[in-house]
Amino acid sequence: MTGELVFVGGGHAHLTALVRMADYIRRGHRVTLISPVTHHYYSGMGPGMLSRIYAPEDIRFHLEKLAADRGASFIKGRVVRVRPADRLLILESGREVSYDVVSFNTGSSVPTNLATDGMKNVFPVKPIVNLLKAQRTILDMIAGGKPHIVVAGGGPAGVELSGNIHRLVSEHGGEADITLVSGGKLLPSLPDKVRKLVLVSFQNRCIRVLEHSPVIRIEDGETVLLEGTRLRHDVVFLALGVKPSPLFKASGLPVGDEGGLLVNDYLQSVGHPEMFGGGDCVSFQSLSLDKVGVYAVRQNPVLHHNLMAALEGGQLERFLPQKVYMLIFNLGDGTGIFVRKKWVWNGRSAFLLKDYIDRAFMRKFQVSGEREDHSDAPE
Repeated sequence: MTGELVFVGGGHAHLTALVRMADYIRRGHRVTLISPVTHHYYSGMGPGMLSRIYAPEDIRFHLEKLAADRGASFIKGRVVRVRPADRLLILESGREVSYDVVSFNTGSSVPTNLATDGMKNVFPVKPIVNLLKAQRTILDMIAGGKPHIVVAGGGPAGVELSGNIHRLVSEHGGEADITLVSGGKLLPSLPDKVRKLVLVSFQNRCIRVLEHSPVIRIEDGETVLLEGTRLRHDVVFLALGVKPSPLFKASGLPVGDEGGLLVNDYLQSVGHPEMFGGGDCVSFQSLSLDKVGVYAVRQNPVLHHNLMAALEGGQLERFLPQKVYMLIFNLGDGTGIFVRKKWVWNGRSAFLLKDYIDRAFMRKFQVSGEREDHSDAPE
């Protein structure tokens, strides 16, 4: 019995299944990948791309070519509604795509009520391709002056962005006034040793850090903080956490508190057994997970197995998340900070470990000639 398998999004949790799309096709199933972009960028190397440690081709996957090389169909478009009773996906263009089994890995966006849509030189950290646009903007600015750059968000993304902005500017002979603004304490969920290491590193590079200073408004040329402080800016980065796509709630599907597709331990929708998902766009019925890439990567083989099982009536496998995971920060100056529970160490070796892990991950899934493609992505 053949089936229609549709992937919505080409994120990290889908990569094993996408690289092995031919497995489904050889068994008689039809496979379609829908994505609003033809290139997916790996978020773990995004700040390094911003600072030019990595070239764009080092950190992206060519989704359209990946599908074509394996005999699958690729549709460039955005799914805006699901009609589960009819097993239909509705695209922004109005096109309808049917499925027997569907998997969502639509990632996340930066939540903000700051009304910055259409505002010039304001760059949310996601999608990651925004960092490439920001890089070009900053390089243009330092050629003619000393721009003021504000990074809003005191989590890991804000820290890595700030350090790598400094590298980008200094490596190109420029100067910039860089301010990292944290709504609360910097890196509140991590051991305080990590925060102290970051503060020392940033102080040595004249990167200003403002803690307990929520951003309440962004105006043309100024970032306004809760206590009334107004920071001059030429460029703003938004790294204020992540939220899932509104797609699932808008479609009347069971969702978690943050709006992610509510799934069980099999990465399967609790309301619709033919639906699966992974990464930042899902919420678990039985547990709460941090929004870190390691979980999406670990979901890869489970999702691939369960999609095949759903098509062919096989036994599903459980996703068992690890209780402890490591984080490694790229501080932009050739050093990193390694964190695993309360174990913290920093230096050049920490960055080299992160670099090795990230490059190994990319080699595993860059199977469509991405590293030879030096052209700008069309998105």
